[in-house]
Amino acid sequence: MKRIRMVVILFLCLFLVTACSKKETLVEEEKVETEVEAEVETIVVESTEEEQLPIQMIDDKYRNFYEIFVYSFYDSNGDGVGDFDGLTEKLDYLNDGSDQTLDDLGFNGIWLMPIMTSTTYHKYDVVDYYEIDPEYGTMDDFKEFMAACKERDIDVILDMVINHTSSKHPWFLEASTYLKNLGDGEVDLEECPYVDYYFFSREKTSQTNCQLPGTDWYYEGRFWSEMPDLNLENEDVRNELTEIAKYWLDLGVAGFRLDAAKEFYSGNDSANIEVLGWYREMVTGIKEDAYLVAEVWTDVNTYGKYYQSGIDSLFNFAFANSDGLIANTVKGNSKTINALVYGSSVAALDEKFKEYNPNYVDAPFYTNHDMARSAGYYSGEDRVSQTKIAGALNLFMSGATFVYYGEELGMKGSGKDENKRAPMQWSVDKNAEGMCKGPDYIDPIKMINGSLEEQMEDPYSIYQYYKKALQIKNQNPEIARGITTFVEELSNERVCVLKKVYMEKEILLIYNISSEESTLDLSEITINGSMVGENNVTIKGNLNVGEAVSVLENTNLVMPEYGTVIIW
Repeated sequence: MKRIRMVVILFLCLFLVTACSKKETLVEEEKVETEVEAEVETIVVESTEEEQLPIQMIDDKYRNFYEIFVYSFYDSNGDGVGDFDGLTEKLDYLNDGSDQTLDDLGFNGIWLMPIMTSTTYHKYDVVDYYEIDPEYGTMDDFKEFMAACKERDIDVILDMVINHTSSKHPWFLEASTYLKNLGDGEVDLEECPYVDYYFFSREKTSQTNCQLPGTDWYYEGRFWSEMPDLNLENEDVRNELTEIAKYWLDLGVAGFRLDAAKEFYSGNDSANIEVLGWYREMVTGIKEDAYLVAEVWTDVNTYGKYYQSGIDSLFNFAFANSDGLIANTVKGNSKTINALVYGSSVAALDEKFKEYNPNYVDAPFYTNHDMARSAGYYSGEDRVSQTKIAGALNLFMSGATFVYYGEELGMKGSGKDENKRAPMQWSVDKNAEGMCKGPDYIDPIKMINGSLEEQMEDPYSIYQYYKKALQIKNQNPEIARGITTFVEELSNERVCVLKKVYMEKEILLIYNISSEESTLDLSEITINGSMVGENNVTIKGNLNVGEAVSVLENTNLVMPEYGTVIIW
């Protein structure tokens, strides 16, 4: 009978695609799931409609952030480089400002990689903290972009690089000129205070590792000789950074992503935590509800301690990258990392981080501009399904989740940094309107999962999966904000069951991280005081990698391969 039902479901879906416009069809697919029972000369339709829950986009720090490299996103003027006019034009793709439509992805936060004047394509070497890089447009273009984001209730955070400047920054140029003319004399900071903005020494050490050309002076440049490190203990430097933060906050940005926070003082976590604490206190003194997230690329026990600074969020590196908890769980090729380990690890985060900051907001992410793209983590016939559910494992973690542009299309890119920052795949035609050229020296990359224009036509594409996942998340605020408990007695190596509680409301989140169908007996589960099957306790969110959907038959939950459900 199940097989007959599935056949008729497919028949009706094909009929709807033919009979309706694309928009109507996608909306209907989000709203309706139909079970059909065939009998002689009669088709009896038994309704099993998935309840259409309202979108609840709460105005707080628990947001869906989309990381954008403007250079490779959308080009408005035909020069091959993305810009703010192009980004503004594509905002409806992320969020059209209406909770009544299902056409947008449902992001309500944007993290912009560096946008300030720079000498490089990536712009992590800042020449002027107060100007937009001309490649991206003008300050007026940026202001128009910010106004469009405000109309859509999108919070924008900027990549703020305070670990170092460009060697072409006026501060460094002033210091360099002074030292070149100093000869054997002693430094007088009253004559040139900028010398103390950086770490200069007449001796080459492990810290002062770069030589100032034409002199016997050395300076610290941990990442690159053209990125001299700032002396963040210097009060004048802190005053400069205060004015910079105020400038951008006054322009409407919601906060900042702090780059390379582990390297403020390399190897000195206590000093780094102090800097983060100062920066947080300074920024919230300007804008009380400003949001701050820091990059501390190390193990979870170490970066967890950085919450002592009082910062809102730290990127949760333990779950990211090709060797992180998400990828290893989905691959299913490890005896030590599986759905059981994933579930217990997620549940342990709250206690770990709350120990240092009771008001923390976790920042789960899966990939970023420094990592290989996730579509390349998997191979074989299940690779697309695995790419999909890995996205859900990231998006459905508690906290403010981050998605790197193009991950919702399954873009590929690995190896050197340029490859990881490839042009957004709006079209299969590289010469189509808005397509970017990408960074110089990028290698040819075969985008095996198709462009947006192709994936929009496929109801089972990675793009459609991400859109549905974000819809479910925005319908259930408990997903991002809930305190997580691992329901170990119902879980196994391939099935993970979590309970989340927010504002005294419980939801059940269940993953089948397997290529096989799984059945769970939920007869002993109580949610919000009711047993499964009582008082409308049933599936409220059904996320699947293909045609097959999860079904709750009395108290037995039957889940297809790589299926995910929300029950309450």
